[in-house]
Amino acid sequence: MAADPLDAANSARVDADSELRVREMQLAEVPIRIDYFHNASDDHLRTLGVDRTLLPSRAAWRKFYEADFDRPIRQRENYTLVWELGGHIVGFSSTDQITFAEQAFMHLHIIHPDHRGSGMGVQFVRQSAATYFRVLELQRLYCQPNAFNVAPNRTLQRAGFRFVFTKPEMKPSAINFPQSITRWVLEEPPI
Repeated sequence: MAADPLDAANSARVDADSELRVREMQLAEVPIRIDYFHNASDDHLRTLGVDRTLLPSRAAWRKFYEADFDRPIRQRENYTLVWELGGHIVGFSSTDQITFAEQAFMHLHIIHPDHRGSGMGVQFVRQSAATYFRVLELQRLYCQPNAFNVAPNRTLQRAGFRFVFTKPEMKPSAINFPQSITRWVLEEPPI
């Protein structure tokens, strides 16, 4: 498959001296995920399709993750990775709706607005997908971003996901409002 010139251009925008790394999120890092949503602007949450009134309290969310982290990976409701650039966490990805050894649904978030649009998302998504396929022994990995949130849709396409459909009215998770989503699928780990 020929290299996508946009990937090359975006990759060049990421500091050549910085190392991109994907690794499992530790329980002590869960507040990063919780803070990402609770500290987000209303505009950013709307872009994500998230309803602030549906967010669990910080304490309830922390308690949920503590219980989930206590389970073996095969029994978890979520499996989360952090994205590091130059040793600093700049984003995270999570999976839910996990059917071990079959499928899961992926979410992707770059924490700081100044890192969005840098091109690193494609690399992080590819590395995350490879990890999910390996750790969760997947056959399929799905992602369902808000149909009007251009960035993740482009990122998924460039990372090798295949477009499946657009659904006009769907509530993808407990924290989302009903919205138009696009469904993407990856049926083998990225190379």
